[in-house]
Amino acid sequence: MEQSIRTQPPGPRRRPPTGAAAAAVPGPGRAPETAGAPSGPAPGSRPRPSAGPSAARPAARPAAPRPRLRLPLRGRGDEPLYGRRRTGRPTRLTAIGTGLVAVLATLAVAGVDRLLFDGLGWLFGLGYLVVCFQLAVRVRYADLLAAPISGPIAFALALLLLEPVGSPGVTAQVVSLATGLALRAGWLFSGTGLAALIVLARFVAQRRIQRSR
Repeated sequence: MEQSIRTQPPGPRRRPPTGAAAAAVPGPGRAPETAGAPSGPAPGSRPRPSAGPSAARPAARPAAPRPRLRLPLRGRGDEPLYGRRRTGRPTRLTAIGTGLVAVLATLAVAGVDRLLFDGLGWLFGLGYLVVCFQLAVRVRYADLLAAPISGPIAFALALLLLEPVGSPGVTAQVVSLATGLALRAGWLFSGTGLAALIVLARFVAQRRIQRSR
């Protein structure tokens, strides 16, 4: 008894903590907690869902559009056909093209007239007017003079080849050609004058456009 009293230090004895003081004092293996804060989840609150394997997967990327196959169609030269706008303008003829079209078209009209009416009459004259009009409209600006020149040449060539000749020989053909040109001078001058007027109008219009720029 005396030995136990001697081992205790002098002074008041410490009492074990009770209530909130006991909760504030950390014990062995216990983490310190804030006073008044519950250690567990609050009542009525839902536990957070844990991140599963689906949350770790990246979002699916949208499918890329498939490239469309576009054929490199070409128009005049290296100009793409699908990128070119249609302006509605007629195809332009060069000087050589104008002469070929004039001769072939005039001979075709003269041949039809010769087969139907056994000669060159009013159908040949009307066809020549149409041919001269088309030549003057479709010839390009650099070769405007080819239209009024090609028409009379094609007219004379059609008479020389398809006009019936009474007697063989070069002299007879020359006389027949001169007679045909004299008898059909109205058609000849009408078609040639129409082509010349259209060409002149186109020339004046083009010059005004160039001056306005």
